[in-house]
Amino acid sequence: MGSRRKARELALQFLYKLDVSGEQSTREAMSGFFEAFGGKDEDADYALILVQNTEKHEKEINGLITGHLENWTLDRLSAIDRNILRFATCELLYFLDIPVNVTINEAIEIAKKYSLEESATFINGVLDKIAKSVRQRN
Repeated sequence: MGSRRKARELALQFLYKLDVSGEQSTREAMSGFFEAFGGKDEDADYALILVQNTEKHEKEINGLITGHLENWTLDRLSAIDRNILRFATCELLYFLDIPVNVTINEAIEIAKKYSLEESATFINGVLDKIAKSVRQRN
């Protein structure tokens, strides 16, 4: 498993933890979590950056996701699917050095591992729409 995959999984786990607990994130909490579960330093470093950017732009990210959901609302999605969409949308918006197909494929593979099989197809469809709208905007 690549370092970025592990980092994305760590980011998902931390975002999920915040989502279901309602806790506020702190840099110390993130650092401690990633040190405990992260493995290599580069995994924790990228996970930290990804979580911080996802949180920093949460309102924009949630709005973009909501605008591309058909017959769904963000709060109706499972916490896992919601947070996969959040970190992947963050990558699509703010990590322009990562190819779009890499971000989407990583999100699909993580969904297959942590969510239901049909979630991968759903996430693929939503992220594809978001990627197209982001490319048009840029």
